[in-house]
Amino acid sequence: METEIECRILEINPEEIQQKLLEIGAEKIAERNMKRYVYDIDASDKHTWIRLRDNGKKITLAIKEINTDEIDGTQEVEIDVSDFEKTNMILNKLKYTHKAYQENKRISYKLKNVEVELDFWPKIPPYMEFEAGSVEEIEEVVTLLGFNMSDTTCMHNLKIYEKYGINLLDHKELRF
Repeated sequence: METEIECRILEINPEEIQQKLLEIGAEKIAERNMKRYVYDIDASDKHTWIRLRDNGKKITLAIKEINTDEIDGTQEVEIDVSDFEKTNMILNKLKYTHKAYQENKRISYKLKNVEVELDFWPKIPPYMEFEAGSVEEIEEVVTLLGFNMSDTTCMHNLKIYEKYGINLLDHKELRF
């Protein structure tokens, strides 16, 4: 599995962030609607799951494992698949029934070697996600945007929703 190096800044003002990104030379990559199915591998293990995602550009199947709430605490192995619903059908035949269907909207930018994502999820304020090959690369972009690493969090979606008093596991479907 590969280590993801990522963090987030919660409760952003999307218009201000987009303006700042363009001012500092970021390239806008895409604006898209995304959808995903989430499956338990083992219902008793809340730290490992399967994700089938259509990000509006490509469809991927991944196993995600959260080891810690640190910037490099998530492991992932991911492959491209060609058909969202057929892959769901295959997983169902293998006895994996999705525990959740989720939608979100994403605006993607690239600055230096950092992917900067503005994420919009139902029922919570928008947030910004950073992903790169190193903590130093992320820190440079965070600073260019006028933030400090102390402004970031490594909470994953379950914990972000919990912050707003929502148990994501209680929502079989999360749509706009």
